[in-house]
Amino acid sequence: MDQKRILVIEDEKPIAEILKYGFEKEGFEVDCAHSGSSGLVQAEEFEPNLVLLDWMLPDIAGVDVCRMLTERYNIPIIMLTARGNVEDKLYGLESGADDYITKPFDLREVVARVRTILRRFDRVQGIREEKEVVKDGLFVSEQEHMVYRDGEPVELTPKEYDLLIYFMKHPRQVFTRMVLLEQIWGYDYMGDTRTVDIHIQRLRRKTGLGEKLVTVFGVGYKYVP
Repeated sequence: MDQKRILVIEDEKPIAEILKYGFEKEGFEVDCAHSGSSGLVQAEEFEPNLVLLDWMLPDIAGVDVCRMLTERYNIPIIMLTARGNVEDKLYGLESGADDYITKPFDLREVVARVRTILRRFDRVQGIREEKEVVKDGLFVSEQEHMVYRDGEPVELTPKEYDLLIYFMKHPRQVFTRMVLLEQIWGYDYMGDTRTVDIHIQRLRRKTGLGEKLVTVFGVGYKYVP
């Protein structure tokens, strides 16, 4: 595996330094930013493979930074925060985060989560064999990583895009929420299955596939072209 780049956006410098030291020991290239605005600049200049993002930043809330990053780039994001209740966790995931780790954390766990997400991300990228897909009024360009509806671009988060691709490549196959979590979020993802429902709802609304992304009650979801 090529050396991966990790961007740490964390205003508490001791925590940022611990993460930087730990990941560099594991062979990663690491850069740090201590505010949301500087993190957005570093994301453009450093071109990270993954972002570790603190929720509480001095200038811009971490969830807002997360939204801005997912709108601009196709990179996985892990939220780091002391806020551990389910509502906050779902809010972070709805903002585009791929995972959520509460403070205080074990550095070994953070490294393990990062490696798992990067493997999953590489796997999802690798299975995209078709370069262009036209279905149900949607034009999907995998080379551009873009979706168009009636000629207009559809703004999808990385997770929404991955779900759409996965459904389109497995038409009429029924997937449980747990299977979708495993395939799109990663096999060791510990989040609530409700995040799948939230992403499906948004995908239906944005793509116009309301009647095509079918709820199989008591089981999960399927795509019927």
